[in-house]
Amino acid sequence: MIVFLLPASGYDPTEAAVPWAALRGAGLDVRFATPEGKVAPADHRLTDVGFSWLSPWLMTRRAELDAYRRLTDDTRFRAPMSYAQVDPAALTGLFVPGGHAAGMRTMLENTTAQRLFARVLTVGLPVGAVCHGVLLGARAEDPSTGRSVLYGRRTTALTSLLELTAWNLTRLWLGRYYRTYPTTVQAEVTAALADPAHFLSGPPLPVRDTAAKPGRGFTVRDGNYLSARWPGDCHRLAADYLDLVRSHLAAPAREM
Repeated sequence: MIVFLLPASGYDPTEAAVPWAALRGAGLDVRFATPEGKVAPADHRLTDVGFSWLSPWLMTRRAELDAYRRLTDDTRFRAPMSYAQVDPAALTGLFVPGGHAAGMRTMLENTTAQRLFARVLTVGLPVGAVCHGVLLGARAEDPSTGRSVLYGRRTTALTSLLELTAWNLTRLWLGRYYRTYPTTVQAEVTAALADPAHFLSGPPLPVRDTAAKPGRGFTVRDGNYLSARWPGDCHRLAADYLDLVRSHLAAPAREM
């Protein structure tokens, strides 16, 4: 069982739906967990409201939005667990989407979600995170060290360039929508690492990947941990995370 951690609301639909579709297409059991076990909608600005003249660049694209609609029809999505109900011993892996909306804080600041991330990562199960989802890892404490579980690992996340560009383009009418926290995601994640060089920003001019061209995306793998920057990396992230899960599932057979 692979569990997707979702906030109460406000996550990015691409970052949840594209990896979900890849895992379900491979026949894997994917479940969902939210703070209180209630159905969690994605950021409605990304699915319905839009961004005025910037919508062609910032809103969820049609193919990814179709994947999100299929996700919301899944019976498992409609019956999520609460974070507290997730049994780490029953998991095959954990995946954490990101998003900008204020609802993301219900996951990122949740200590149960942080402890779950730490437990799953430290026991060696496949963990994937993208965008603000990486903040959950940065805030998840390894009880054996008192440091973030990302300390000593390489990672990426939403870069300051991506975050501040979107904020500057929209802040006159959306205010702090693209600034979930005063500190950028990159700055907070980097501060949790053993070495600032362990944060990898990827190509300076990111290009959105597609199902046909996943190689345009950028991911960073460090052992059983995989990370990506933004929705434009999610087709590659989905393929790489599926590979990571398959490698984990095949490992016992190889050892025997």
